[in-house]
Amino acid sequence: MPRPGVEPRVSVLLPVRDAAGTLGECLRSLAAQTLADHEVIAADDGSCDGSREILERAARADARVRVIEVPRRGLVAALNACLASAQAPLLARMDADDVAEPRRLAIQARLLDADPSLAILGCRVRLLTQPGHANAGMAAYVAWLNGLLDHDSIVRDIWIESPLVHPSVVMRASALRALGGYRDFDGPEDYDLWLRAHAAGLRFGKAAETLLAWRDAPGRLTRRDPRYRGERFRALKLGALESGPLAGGRGVVIWGAGPIGKGWARALAAHGHRIVAFVEVDPGRIGQTIHGAPVVGVADAARLRGPLHLAAVGQRGARQRIRLEALRLGLVEGRDMLAVA
Repeated sequence: MPRPGVEPRVSVLLPVRDAAGTLGECLRSLAAQTLADHEVIAADDGSCDGSREILERAARADARVRVIEVPRRGLVAALNACLASAQAPLLARMDADDVAEPRRLAIQARLLDADPSLAILGCRVRLLTQPGHANAGMAAYVAWLNGLLDHDSIVRDIWIESPLVHPSVVMRASALRALGGYRDFDGPEDYDLWLRAHAAGLRFGKAAETLLAWRDAPGRLTRRDPRYRGERFRALKLGALESGPLAGGRGVVIWGAGPIGKGWARALAAHGHRIVAFVEVDPGRIGQTIHGAPVVGVADAARLRGPLHLAAVGQRGARQRIRLEALRLGLVEGRDMLAVA
């Protein structure tokens, strides 16, 4: 337990709004951490369902829990208020409907201590679902991100989807503060943070252990808030690409002329980017023109040097096939090609 006047090892950032049904289990999982030297900064974001009373009871029972009241201004404001109050050099994220395994903080703190180059460290997660509400898409997403365990695999796939579950992360307080904390805008605050961290050259990692039970409920914020819609993710990706790989008016070659590829073509064209060509394996599409760009076969893609190649496909196995073809053609992923979705 943190000693009075002594900096705790980990500060847990816990924003709360109307989570009375799950908050107790969340707090009990934090109280049971084998790393006792932590504090919980709980920001009550205007709850009206008894969540504040649950937090205050927890604070009376455990001096490591501190409750701060913030105006009802939303998740990002609550997170930044937690950040401003945090005392530890390591920051753990937690949501009020999730459950941490007892060794979570100890393992992640040990891994960060062992590798000073790491700034942001996630962990594998398992889904908590309500009976009758299993979601195959979420299960596939969790299986995908649980396979991204090191910095190289995380940044290779960072343009596809968020490679880290936000409440699974422990990060260095100095890194988050250097990035300016969380950005309040009309998009996903966690994915925005990962992209900004990547642009700043920060290193990611992920614990191989499954240390968080991540609740997937029908009413979760990511399902009902427009900030988490697919077009908002793509807008973030495009903005980050324009500041990096697409800077200087670089043209684009899109691998895949399906819905994902066409969606990217429209978004890129709307921002003034030139689509050099589409690359397709379907012989029926080769020779067509889509959004003013020719559709060519894989063999012809070898001659399209200079533009950024985007693997924009969603079918199972298609992305890996494109990566293998690109490798065969001498396209270097991360420099010549990126996988997007």
